[in-house]
Amino acid sequence: MTVRAALAPLARASTWRRAVFLLLGGVLALPYALLAVAFAQLLSHSGVPRLPGVGLLLVGVALAVVPVFLSGSRALEIAAARALLAVDLPEPTPGHRIDREARLRAALWIALHLGTGAAVWFAAVSAFPMALVFAAGLVGVDTGAVADGRVGPFDPAHPVRAGLAGLVVLVALGYAVAGLGTLAASMAPVLLGPAQAERIAALEARAVRLAERNRLARELHDSVGHALTVATLQAGAARELLDTDPEFSRRALRAIEETSRRAMDDLDHVLGLLRESDAGRPTAPQPTLAGLDELVATARAAGLVIDAQVGGALDALPAVVSREGYRIVQEGLTNATRHGRGPVTLRVAVPPQGLEIELVNTVRGGGPAGGGRGLDGMRERVLLLGGRLDAGPQGDRWRVRATVPAPRGETG
Repeated sequence: MTVRAALAPLARASTWRRAVFLLLGGVLALPYALLAVAFAQLLSHSGVPRLPGVGLLLVGVALAVVPVFLSGSRALEIAAARALLAVDLPEPTPGHRIDREARLRAALWIALHLGTGAAVWFAAVSAFPMALVFAAGLVGVDTGAVADGRVGPFDPAHPVRAGLAGLVVLVALGYAVAGLGTLAASMAPVLLGPAQAERIAALEARAVRLAERNRLARELHDSVGHALTVATLQAGAARELLDTDPEFSRRALRAIEETSRRAMDDLDHVLGLLRESDAGRPTAPQPTLAGLDELVATARAAGLVIDAQVGGALDALPAVVSREGYRIVQEGLTNATRHGRGPVTLRVAVPPQGLEIELVNTVRGGGPAGGGRGLDGMRERVLLLGGRLDAGPQGDRWRVRATVPAPRGETG
């Protein structure tokens, strides 16, 4: 091993950051040291009554110990370990109460941090300056701070030997700090890592975020996909009939405009949810089954023949069921436009305690029997509401049937 490789740990930026972390522990230990010195002097004074002195000591011990077990102290230590030790520790879960095990591990970590920090701080303010003074004497620098008497390995009567001892002490202190910093970095995940309850809470929060992302993806797929399908069909028909039937072309262009505007409103709503900076910005309301007639009219304008049968009070459904029901019908009509031929039978019923949706149409080439994002999205919507979705071919026809429980009196 070369000298440069041997001294490399002392020159690394990580070593200096870890040294700052250790010195931070020494700074935090200073009030404890002052408190210990004050009580030692107080209790050793003969004029202080024993019982009140012991009482004050117990109060002081309580004030010193309680902060070690606080969750805020643990959060500060985690932040310091992440910034100075470069340890990948998860942030404490907001609003989650840490358990006893995590508190004890954090208290042990804080005690070790204060203890090692105090030792490093003592070496920094005592041994380090003295070693630096004697090491400077090797190159002829007279600091004027060398004492006449011998202190440990430092003997002013033998300046060369004292200077070499100073260099050894400086290097030893550097390696000690580097070693303690490395040990702290390796122990931080053990003592500051999340407890089992915190891991479970983090997994639950991640599952909620993933579910929300999937929901937004479904919203985009259904609304934008439907709009693009209708716009594509209308644009193709308008192009074919532009010269022979200008009135139809105008209606098609109007339908494309209206469909695109609704898709833009849906897109604005989803993007508003994604942008945290727009949390206070009002977004377009989500469509519900109250807009079923308009949805059917748009599909008919795209050339789809629809036999719609609606029964029951749609406005009595919970809002969340009505929203998801609208998206199911929208995706079903989109699939019928893409893969179907001939008329589509749409049935929407609101029996007691539920919602039933059924779409039946003739398909070309087997239809979407292989599945796809649309069918997966419908299935996820129904399952999240505790319902059931059956979709598949029946001879030359494709049938989608969704049943969703919807207790009356609930709001979405």
